[in-house]
Amino acid sequence: MSEVTVRFVGGPAHDLVRPVPAEPDGAPPAHWILRHPDGAGPAPAGGPDHLYRREHPAGDGTWTMRFVHTYPVGMTE
Repeated sequence: MSEVTVRFVGGPAHDLVRPVPAEPDGAPPAHWILRHPDGAGPAPAGGPDHLYRREHPAGDGTWTMRFVHTYPVGMTE
């Protein structure tokens, strides 16, 4: 499986840059949910989920994922 680099904009993961799995066309998924954006340890069970939406690629090949909404604890489980 290939990966693509994304920069998360807004929300709790603002300015986080990391690889995510690429779709068959080479773009990141249309939506991505982060539970523990700072990466410090395992994701806490039942923590809030943060929804991001794919936007566009930057000139350096990094895609932008923009913050949409935070789901309260347990909403996406």
